[in-house]
Amino acid sequence: MNARAAGEVPVGRRAEAAPARARVPAVLLLAAPLALAIASALVFGISGGLVRAGVDVGGGAWLGAATLFHAALMICGFLGTVIGIERAVAMRAAPAFLAPLSSAAAAVALLAGAPAVARALLVAAALVFVVVNVRLWQRQAAAHTALLCVSALAWLAGNVAFAVDHTGAATLALWFTFLVLTIAAERLEMTRLMRRRPGALASFFVIVALLLAGAALSWPAPRAGGALFGAALAALAVWLLLFDIARRTIFAHGLSRYMAVCLLGGYAWLGAAGVAWATLAIGAGGTEAAATALLRDVALHALGLGFVLAMVMGHAPVILPALARIKVAFGRWFYVPLTLLHGSLLWRFFGGLAGAPDARAQGSALNALALALFVLTMAGAALVWRRTHSSSTRATATRRRAPHP
Repeated sequence: MNARAAGEVPVGRRAEAAPARARVPAVLLLAAPLALAIASALVFGISGGLVRAGVDVGGGAWLGAATLFHAALMICGFLGTVIGIERAVAMRAAPAFLAPLSSAAAAVALLAGAPAVARALLVAAALVFVVVNVRLWQRQAAAHTALLCVSALAWLAGNVAFAVDHTGAATLALWFTFLVLTIAAERLEMTRLMRRRPGALASFFVIVALLLAGAALSWPAPRAGGALFGAALAALAVWLLLFDIARRTIFAHGLSRYMAVCLLGGYAWLGAAGVAWATLAIGAGGTEAAATALLRDVALHALGLGFVLAMVMGHAPVILPALARIKVAFGRWFYVPLTLLHGSLLWRFFGGLAGAPDARAQGSALNALALALFVLTMAGAALVWRRTHSSSTRATATRRRAPHP
């Protein structure tokens, strides 16, 4: 065993290693408040969404802010922070954590009644996030890392739009562009494992260009921009259904098949969101109030819940263990929250057609239950793996200590 493997540092390099060891406690000290801020953004973001859907969740001083800034809490405070942590871990540089720290602090500022501070923090978070993604692209120049840089710029543009006019249509379009392109970049990387058809990559970037154009155009021309943005979302869903590796892994077993089910179901919701977004934009001003409300709900939540949350459910069993340094035991119980998510969305959107006036509120409550159940599933899977692994380790140690005949 050499000195490094034994945990020792050669004499000539102790001065170099000392600063690295000194930085570890600082990172650990930030882990708890960062986790608390992420949890607060998620819980209050969900609570605000439930209130918007007509669910009575009680009262509270922060509930008004949670309702007003529901989208900012969920997209920036929760998802933006989690994605920022993933990039910072990949970057392996302490300054990269300034992005998730700033977005998490922004969520707390929104809940504390300081929106001006929150907007400034979100812009700062996105600026750092752009730099981090550019540096990662410089390390690995590829199509998917370049697309991640574009998604970071979309988040920056969305946060600037939020700082200037938080009620603008472009803000949501740019925020969703950030999430959609982040997911699309990951799926683009996976398609390298398959033989691409001629023109597949070119058509992908045409769709991305249309998506960006639609999001940008949503600021000066909401109707035209919304129609283009929705059409691009629908086109991206078709592209993913045709070319993503999930078409093959759906015939696998275990975790691979579960991930494919999450992905393909999410792509279907992405297509539905795109159609609803474009229809809403084209029919703005000439659609009945009930139809407009339904289209808006489908456009926003088929995208934010049906697509994005399904992607989270599919990738969390792989990504979360890598970030948190834990392992999970996969089982069929993972399908329970996923099934509840899809079923609750169907009831939320179309239960009213079956004569249930409270379908939207009921479906929203079940959406929240699906997410909570998924969190419990992940926690339980981690405990199952830990107990199983501990039992196996003890059994192995006992066999090694047993006397040989």
